[in-house]
Amino acid sequence: MESCSSNASTKVFFLVGFPALQDFQTPLFIVFLLFYLLIMVGNAIIITVVVVDHTLHKPMYFFLINLAVLDMLFTTTTIPKMLAMFLANAKTISFRGCFLQMYSFHGLTVTEALLLVVMAYDRYEAICNPLQYPAKMTRRVNIQLAASAWITALLIPVPVVTQTSRLAYGHTTTVHHCFCDHLAVVQAACSDFSANFQTFLGFSIAMTVSVVPLLLVTLSYIHIILSVLKINSKEGRMKAFSTCTSHLLVVGTYYSSIVVAYVSYRADIPVDVHVMSNVVFSILTPLLNPIIYTLRNKEVNTMFLYTFPSTLHCGGCNYFNSSI
Repeated sequence: MESCSSNASTKVFFLVGFPALQDFQTPLFIVFLLFYLLIMVGNAIIITVVVVDHTLHKPMYFFLINLAVLDMLFTTTTIPKMLAMFLANAKTISFRGCFLQMYSFHGLTVTEALLLVVMAYDRYEAICNPLQYPAKMTRRVNIQLAASAWITALLIPVPVVTQTSRLAYGHTTTVHHCFCDHLAVVQAACSDFSANFQTFLGFSIAMTVSVVPLLLVTLSYIHIILSVLKINSKEGRMKAFSTCTSHLLVVGTYYSSIVVAYVSYRADIPVDVHVMSNVVFSILTPLLNPIIYTLRNKEVNTMFLYTFPSTLHCGGCNYFNSSI
């Protein structure tokens, strides 16, 4: 058995990828390249549409730009390395590169959870306090809310990633994953009490930063629903509810993929299922967000067709439209 050391010099990690799909590297490359291009193009279009149309310079769309930028960064932390693995069998990653990827992946995961909370708060103020909304959700407040989400989320993983990097690893450590996920790297470390503690600590923090934002989003929508139910007209209630549809779909997609990823951590789940569930989590939400906000949002849809008239002609899109 190879000796283990806490010395980081000259160490590398070997990413196994999908053990059961080693004979399908080229198809995997094509599929993930397509996903990556769709994510980058879709989110870039959302950013362009919102920036170009001054009528969309509102708090909700400011947060939508943040979400689009986040999704582009989030997928860029993992997919390019996966593409290199599938195309050129480049399965090794340096010690520092591995932990940078780990930090980026988990930090941006938390950022998305906190941005969804901020967007829920924006919908709460717009529906529950419509008269005070312009005064409360000023440009300065919007920037402060978004900055708080980014900074807080990017600070949370620092202690765990730092402590994990201090565990003992072999000169070449085999990681049963497509990227440097925290749990996969900890499981690859030399087995000792520290590794078990890091597993427990990492899972506890992951659960906390998932559950607490979900509770805040749920609390916001409880207040929103109670306010909407006080509206006398059915049309007014439907219009108020329609302003939250896109955000609720994104929240549902995000937390559904998290549940699948957490369930796959069970010891009796095959490695391929665990790896695939984490990969789906890292791709699904960034892939669906532009689709949801394009089809479900009347203002974005209209401006999208105006900005890119030759790239999309959707005769049935009006069926999906709803006003913000």
